[in-house]
Amino acid sequence: MDDRSGDTGARSLLGRLRIVMAGSGSPEDRLTEVVQSIASSMKAEVCSTYIRRAGDILELYATEGLFPEAVHRTRLRLGEGLVGVIAATARPLSLSDAQSHPAFAYRPETGEEIYHSLMGVPILRSGQVTGVLVVQNRSRRHYTDEEIETLQTVAMVLAELVAGGGLVSRDELHPTEGIATLPHRLDGLRLNPGVAIGIAVLHQPSIVISQFVAEDPEAELVRLDVGIEQMQRAIDRLLASSGLGDGGEHADILETYRMFAEDRGWLGRIREAVRSGLTAEAAVQKVRDDTRARMKQISDPYVRERLADLEDLANRLQHHLTGETTIIPSDQLPDDVVLIARNMGPAELLDYDRRRLRALILEEGSPTSHVAIVARALDIPVVGRCKGALSQIEPDDLLVVDGDNAQVMIRPSEDIQVAVEQRLAERRTRRAVYQSARNLPAMTQDGVTVGLYMNAGLLIDLPELDASNADGIGLYRTELPFMIRSSFPSVIEQAHLYRRILEQANGKPVVFRTLDIGGDKLLPYLPETIEENPAMGWRAIRIALDRPTMLRHQLRALILGAFGQSFSVMFPMVAETAEFLAARRILELELQRAKQRGRKLPERIQVGAMIEVPSLIFQLDTLCKHVDFVSVGSNDLMQFLFASDRGNPRLADRYDLLSPPALRCLREILHVTQKAGVRVSICGEMAGNPLEAMALIGLGFRHLSMTPGSIGPVKAMVRTIDSGPLSLFVSHLLEQSDHSFRSKLHDYAADHGITV
Repeated sequence: MDDRSGDTGARSLLGRLRIVMAGSGSPEDRLTEVVQSIASSMKAEVCSTYIRRAGDILELYATEGLFPEAVHRTRLRLGEGLVGVIAATARPLSLSDAQSHPAFAYRPETGEEIYHSLMGVPILRSGQVTGVLVVQNRSRRHYTDEEIETLQTVAMVLAELVAGGGLVSRDELHPTEGIATLPHRLDGLRLNPGVAIGIAVLHQPSIVISQFVAEDPEAELVRLDVGIEQMQRAIDRLLASSGLGDGGEHADILETYRMFAEDRGWLGRIREAVRSGLTAEAAVQKVRDDTRARMKQISDPYVRERLADLEDLANRLQHHLTGETTIIPSDQLPDDVVLIARNMGPAELLDYDRRRLRALILEEGSPTSHVAIVARALDIPVVGRCKGALSQIEPDDLLVVDGDNAQVMIRPSEDIQVAVEQRLAERRTRRAVYQSARNLPAMTQDGVTVGLYMNAGLLIDLPELDASNADGIGLYRTELPFMIRSSFPSVIEQAHLYRRILEQANGKPVVFRTLDIGGDKLLPYLPETIEENPAMGWRAIRIALDRPTMLRHQLRALILGAFGQSFSVMFPMVAETAEFLAARRILELELQRAKQRGRKLPERIQVGAMIEVPSLIFQLDTLCKHVDFVSVGSNDLMQFLFASDRGNPRLADRYDLLSPPALRCLREILHVTQKAGVRVSICGEMAGNPLEAMALIGLGFRHLSMTPGSIGPVKAMVRTIDSGPLSLFVSHLLEQSDHSFRSKLHDYAADHGITV
C-alpha cells in the first residue's frame, strides 16, 4: 500500500465512521457499527474494542468476528495478554503469529484460536489509555505501517465516543481520590525557594475538539499552515516582550523553544495526520497523544523537557486553529495568582501577568526544567512533583506555597494564614535590615573578618553578586548549563559563557568547579549508566579522568574565556591525591597548548580540590603540598561520613551536622590545612544556615560560600558574635558525647545576643 492509497483508505474509513458517530442509537450500538466498518474496510476477519474499566480491567465491549457471547464476559488485567500489553505500554503491536508471543492469553469464550495475526493500538485520550482496538486475521498477515497508522487514527476518533460517558461512567474514566474540603497539605520537591500565599488558578489549556473527521483535507491543510504561521508570529511577539533581559540561560531556553515551533518532524507528522482524514485540530491532538504515550516511560530529563515544550506548542497551535487565545486577560485573574499545572513550557508561564504571579505548583518538573529556570528569573517560588495537585486543588482555593520546605497548604486555616502573613512581613522586614547592612563588613565583635561568598550555577544568579555584596563566587557549578542543552557545548560556546561570568563578577574572585556530573545529574546527550548506588558511583572527577577530552575542552574554554583574567578552578569528588595530580596535569597540558598557540594566558590560576570523600582527609597532608586551596563540600562529605543517603526520609533527621563526629571531622580538616598554610572554605548547605555557620566560625572557618539569599542572615549573625569566647565554647563541646549540640548552640546564641 503506497502513501497515497493509504491516505485514501484512511480517509474513506473516517468518512464512514463520521456517519456512524453522528447516527442514532445507543453508544454501544454505534460502537458495534464502528467495529463492523473497520473490519470491512481493513479486510480483517475480526475487529474488537476493549474498554478500560475501574481497577485497570480491560473489558470486551464490541466485536465483529469473535463469539458475541464474549462481549462483557472477556476481561483482561492491565499487562495481561496481548491486549493488556498494548494498554500497559500504550504502544501499537503487530504480530503475524500472535499465538507464539509469550504474552498471548487464550480465552476459550472468544473463539479466537483460529486467528493467527493480530494488530492492536491503544485508544488514547489526553495521553491516557482508555481502551484497545484490535484487528485479527486467520492468515499469517504482516500488517503495514500505513495500516497501523490508519488504526491509530480510528482509535483517536473512538476515544471521543468512550469519553462521552455513555459506555463507561466518567467517574471510571477519570478516577479521583475525592476532593478534600478540609485544609490539608501536599508535599513535593523544591524547585525554587520562597513563600507565597494566593488564589489557585488551574493551568489546563486544552480545548474541546468538536469535529474530528475532515470533510475537505486540502482545506484543512491550508487552515493548518495559517495556524502555524500565526502561532510562530505570536511566539516571536511573546518572547520579544518577555522582559527578562538579554542573555542568560532563560533567554537560551526561550530561543530553543522558538526553534521547536519550526520543527519539521513535528509539523510533518501533523500534516500527515491531516492527509489521513483528520481535521487540523484533531491531527495536532493525535500527534500530541502519540508523542506523550511514546515518551511517557522515558526518564531522561532532556527528553521529558522536550515533551513539555511540545505539549505547550500543541496547545498554542490548537488555540490558533480555533481562534481562541491562550493569554488569560489580567482582569480575569486574581491579584495574587498561584498557578497549578501538570507541567508547562517556559513560554506558557510568560502568558500570565507576572505582576500578579506569586507561585507555581507542578505535578511534574525538575530543578533544571525550563519552566523552573524561567520562574527563577521571575523570582517566584516553585514546588514540583506535587502529586495530586490538579485533582485536589479547586479553582479559587486559597493556597500557601512554601518553596523552602517544598510544601503546599490547601485551604489553610485562619491561624495558618495569619502565621504566613506574619512570616512574609518578617521576611520583608529582614530583607530591609539585610539591605541596610549590605555595605557593612562581615566582621565579628572582636574584629575577625569572615569571607562570605555565594554559590552560583547559572548566569541568572550573577546579579545576586552585587545585590548581596558577596565577596565573590565561592562555587560556580559549571554542570548546570550543560544539563539544559541538547548537545555538548563547544569550546567556543563554553568560553563565551565563562567570559561573561568573569565580566559580571567585576573583579571579584570566581571559583569554577569542573563538571560534577553523574549520580542524579545526567547529561541528556551522554549514555546513561545504571548503577545501584550512583551517589558513590561513576561521577565527577572519575568521569573526567576516564573521559579526559571533556575535561580538556572545559579547561581549554576556561583559559580562553578568562582572556588574561585570574580565576580559580577546583576538581570535585577527589578521593586521593593521585586523582588531583592527574587532573592538574591535564590543566598544565592545556596551559602549554594555549601558550604554544599564542593565547593570552590568565594572570593567575589557583587550583584546588573539593573535600567530599572521607578518604581524602587521611591524605590531606600530602594533598596540601600540591593545592592552592581546598573547599569542603559539606553535603556529600556528611552523607558519606555517616553512610546516610540525604534523600532518604527515614534518615533525614537521624544524623545532625552539629554532632560530635561532624564537627570533629571538620576540625581535623582545619588543623591540617592551617598547619600547611592552605586556605580552606566550606560551600555546602551548612555554610548558609546561621546556627551551623556560627559553629563553623567557632571551629575556625573564615571562608563560607552559600546561596545568595543566605548571605544577609549569615552576615547579621557574624556581626553579633565574639569569636574568641565562641571558639572556646565550641572546643569545649567537642569533648562531649551528645548526639547533637544543636540545642546547646541555640542556647549559647540566645544567651549572648547572637542573631540566628
